Amino acid sequence: MPAGAVSAPDDAVVSALDDGAASASDDRAAAGARGQLVALADAVRSGMPGLGRLRRLPVAEDARAAAVLILFGVLDRMPAARGAAASAVSRELDVLLLARATTLRMHAGEIAFPGGRAEPGDPDAAATALREAQEETGLDPAGVEVLGTLEEVPLAHSGHLVTPVLGWWRHPSPVRVVDVGESADVFRVPLADLLAPGNRGVTVLRRDAVRVRTPGFLVPRPDGERLVWGFTAMVLDALFDALGWTEPWDAARELPFAGASARRDRDDERGPAVTGPAIIAAPSG
Repeated sequence: MPAGAVSAPDDAVVSALDDGAASASDDRAAAGARGQLVALADAVRSGMPGLGRLRRLPVAEDARAAAVLILFGVLDRMPAARGAAASAVSRELDVLLLARATTLRMHAGEIAFPGGRAEPGDPDAAATALREAQEETGLDPAGVEVLGTLEEVPLAHSGHLVTPVLGWWRHPSPVRVVDVGESADVFRVPLADLLAPGNRGVTVLRRDAVRVRTPGFLVPRPDGERLVWGFTAMVLDALFDALGWTEPWDAARELPFAGASARRDRDDERGPAVTGPAIIAAPSG
């Protein structure tokens, strides 16, 4: 090679440099997302609203305490198909969800956060959420960092006061369906996919003259799209707004309840329809 000449970099070296730069960028984004979640939990603890409009839902008499785990982490595979507008949301940032068993009498087949009712031995909402998540998904609670809690969300239709618990997966562990009678699937969803305007819309539950609208999210899965609606979608929608992660989406777009008519028919058998968003799905357990 002539003196002073510079050789072209090897393709493998370029690839490694690109991967390293992408990894560093993802690490910075993950740190930013975690920091924003901590700041939101701190604000709620100091009395500021976190989920805003959800606090205005009607509260049932003798409502039972419940908690759900909103567990964020960094994927080791299957990143989002696109990048999010929010710089804190990398293509690898995800949230843990599960699909309820289709044989359940209530909320069959619905997508939900892990969680359920508080038990006498639970010292607080975080303990409830971690216990239920371990029972439902097999995750190791020791690998989860609890960042804080959000304000209670009342669900008058099911008689619950649900505390969303924000978690960060410091040391991810394998997850699976633990009880096939309760869950049909456990999976991690990239947040950038949930935030994509093309995956967002509203769901409309029609019962006689009653129309109940909630946000909806389409979740890409290997076996086809899944619809997130009701309580889970409302919490995700309010959380994304509070964090400033929401991207403009079409609130007039209605997402159909594909394959859900049988489930909704069974729900209707429980009694007369209840107006307002109080008929949204409750946590399991």
